[in-house]
Amino acid sequence: MTKTRVCVAGATGWVGKPLCQAIESAEDLQLAGAVSRSSSGKPIEEITGLYGNDLKIAGSVEEALASATDVLVDYTKPDAVKGNVLTAVEKGVHAVIGTSGLSETDFTDIAEAAKSNGVGVIAAGNFAITAVLMQRFAAEAAVYLSSFEIIDYASESKPDAPSGTARELASRLADVRSPVHSVPVEETIGERDSRGSTLNGVQVHSIRVPGFVLSTEAVFGAPEERLTIRHDAGSSTEPYIQGTLLAIRRVKDQTGLVRGLEKIM
Repeated sequence: MTKTRVCVAGATGWVGKPLCQAIESAEDLQLAGAVSRSSSGKPIEEITGLYGNDLKIAGSVEEALASATDVLVDYTKPDAVKGNVLTAVEKGVHAVIGTSGLSETDFTDIAEAAKSNGVGVIAAGNFAITAVLMQRFAAEAAVYLSSFEIIDYASESKPDAPSGTARELASRLADVRSPVHSVPVEETIGERDSRGSTLNGVQVHSIRVPGFVLSTEAVFGAPEERLTIRHDAGSSTEPYIQGTLLAIRRVKDQTGLVRGLEKIM
């Protein structure tokens, strides 16, 4: 069996470390590269406990991709992910994006680069299967309910807002319809910002306080009734690992940018 060679950027992070372990344990995957600026030059086994793999951690994606690689997975930071992915794509390497914080302009640039280089990129705001189901059910609700907004909860340490999950949900709902507002947002009396940010025509309200990992609510309203569809993430990385492995296995069959795990399920 020919194994898919995978490089993980953010290999020592919350998701990156267990993802490296999962890749090494998979029969059809091979950990071919690992990137961490803070652990550059260290043996991978020292960081992840993957004994028997003599891989050294690289300080940059450019350095790591000097070795033959099929797929780059990025779980780094908002200020690094775009550059990492474009570096991979320009080398003909497929990419899976698990880092949030990319703008619509960033996604457009990545989509154009992926298409012109004939490789696939899969980006998901959340790789948990339950988060994918939340988005699917919310999209179904939007067919029947014309008034809706999104509430995006995360811990106080999350620097990007809205979260990737909320951004993806807003995009998904906007594909169904534009929400109806009795009072247009631009006609708000008082502080316009209190109505949240507008993404793809959908209002998104981001809350950053202790006690949350990541939660996303789609709130729908109609006369005399209300519907809330909500996803809550736990503290374990397990849900994200399984979704990421699925994306790694499917990304080589894609050309261009695919946004959302549900597109490959």
